[in-house]
Amino acid sequence: MSIQLSGTPSAIAGDRGASDPTVPTVRLLALVVLGGTLEFYDFIIFIFLAPEIGRLFFPDQTTTWAAMVQTYGIFGLGYLVRPLGGIILAHFGDLFGRRWTFLFSILLMCLATIGIALLPTYQTIGVAAPILLVILRLMQGAAIGGEVPGAWTFISEHLPLRRVGLGCGMICSGFGFGILLGTSINAAIDALLSADAMMDFGWRIPFLIGGVFGLIAVYLRIWLRETPVFAEMARQRMLVSELPLKVVLRNHKPAVIVAILLTWYLSAGIVVTTLMTPTFLRVLYGYTAQQALAATSIGAIFVIIGTVCSGALIDKIGTKSFFLYAGLMFAVATTAFYSLAGVSVLLGFALNALLGLAVGMNAGVPFVMVRSFPARIRFSGVSFSYNLSYAFFGGLTPVAITSLLPFNSMAHLYFLLIIALITFAVGIYLRKTAHRFDYPVGIEEQNAYGPDATERSVQPGIA
Repeated sequence: MSIQLSGTPSAIAGDRGASDPTVPTVRLLALVVLGGTLEFYDFIIFIFLAPEIGRLFFPDQTTTWAAMVQTYGIFGLGYLVRPLGGIILAHFGDLFGRRWTFLFSILLMCLATIGIALLPTYQTIGVAAPILLVILRLMQGAAIGGEVPGAWTFISEHLPLRRVGLGCGMICSGFGFGILLGTSINAAIDALLSADAMMDFGWRIPFLIGGVFGLIAVYLRIWLRETPVFAEMARQRMLVSELPLKVVLRNHKPAVIVAILLTWYLSAGIVVTTLMTPTFLRVLYGYTAQQALAATSIGAIFVIIGTVCSGALIDKIGTKSFFLYAGLMFAVATTAFYSLAGVSVLLGFALNALLGLAVGMNAGVPFVMVRSFPARIRFSGVSFSYNLSYAFFGGLTPVAITSLLPFNSMAHLYFLLIIALITFAVGIYLRKTAHRFDYPVGIEEQNAYGPDATERSVQPGIA
């Protein structure tokens, strides 16, 4: 790999305080985590409100089953558009700066969410209603495609190396916070409003809440500074001189494959154990809706705890053995939970807490990803790998598992055990080849792009 000296310094490098080290770390983390929480909340409340959306945005003669299928199809479109949105946003992030791209992603999300909240139904504008809903859902998918990789990239270039794992873990905790916020607001509205009121206006409230809080987050993010690493690359005219994704695919194929497989582990933890499990608990294990919601909330709380603790742990032990432990714990926790959750509700709650901790070990995924690509193409490398994997595996997983359940009532468990095995295998590979996925990262990386930068200073293993 050679350093290409091209272009002119980005205007963002001269932005006020672009490399200002006085930005408090706690405030920085809080703003990044808040954005991730709201983005994930905005993205998943759609699935919580699928029954109401299905009845309101399709013709009255549409059967309940057909309306739900179409609604879940629109939900799935959000996954499918993520790679395109992520690639475009990451492209600009690598060429012109992380800050404004990071700001735009949350603005796009909250505008789309507010748009859904204010959208007329099929009864009012006819077929235009589902068409507009699809467009807004595509906007949400594009936004989250840039938000999560952008957050990991942004934080990894602001914090010192010894805290990058913790920072990535805290961003992943935002997933749990978003799920917890979504389930709590949905439960509160269900408890306070009648079924008719819910169909009349209640379904709009969660979207409005997410949109308004998102606008507040947009305002707060204006005060974020450009990452010191990108600012230094821009000042020294060391930004990538060609299409960033082209460089990723030409020079970093092993890193892309590892990132795709690890994202499969992350997406399985979110999609199956969190989003689909409430339905499993009701349909397969005999839980009431309230018990399933409580179990989901407990699991989300322990996902938050697990991500933060795992992020701190990986700062201490690195990646050589981390995913060996992660794969084993995920296998044990999923087997225990899905095998014994039907014994009693209290046991199910306890085992879901254990499962949440196991899922929380996915905080190691972004740490590997940000260290697998040099800063010049980091945003594009992380975004392409993450979103391609999430779109394929995250989008198809619900369909695949639902299709297999009639043939085997434990299909979801067997699927997760396969994921645990893949994670363990990746752990073995990383143990043997960790030096290949060890590019400099953290605020110290700006020194690698200083006036005396050499080709070796930005090679893996040189921190």
